[in-house]
Amino acid sequence: MKITCIPVGDLEANCYIVEKEKKAIIIDPGDEAEKIEEFIKDCNVVGILLTHNHFDHTGALAYLEKKYNLKHNNRVKEFDYEIINTPGHSKDSITIYFEKEKIMFTGDFLFQGTIGRMDLPSGSKEDMKNSLDLIKKYPDDTKIYPGHGPSTILGIEKERFDYYL
Repeated sequence: MKITCIPVGDLEANCYIVEKEKKAIIIDPGDEAEKIEEFIKDCNVVGILLTHNHFDHTGALAYLEKKYNLKHNNRVKEFDYEIINTPGHSKDSITIYFEKEKIMFTGDFLFQGTIGRMDLPSGSKEDMKNSLDLIKKYPDDTKIYPGHGPSTILGIEKERFDYYL
């Protein structure tokens, strides 16, 4: 599986292109649809996934849905992954976990060295605590691809969970 990170928009949200056998899914198409298209021109786009519905993660969604005749959803049959509900930053926050590859796309739930803001509409400190407790059960060597900034490793972040809240 090949993963390409494309920072997009004024807030530099990470849009990810996940490719396997010339098929691709787009995760969090936040803005700059034309920029995203440059990275998927040689692939068959089979899905669009959102980690949550904040504007900086959905700005190019309508354009890409129309162009590829797709609706964003949580299930793309060509890829094997688990959807983990991880509210806290927002009620609709999910983490997309590829067990075989030990990879997670966490959106604005978990970043390198911190967690997502909880003071926005539908954010919740209690939900965040529960989500962090849930994510602890996953392998320490899982690579985290967050909604902004650089990737990290789950085991490193687990050591900091108590300090985040």
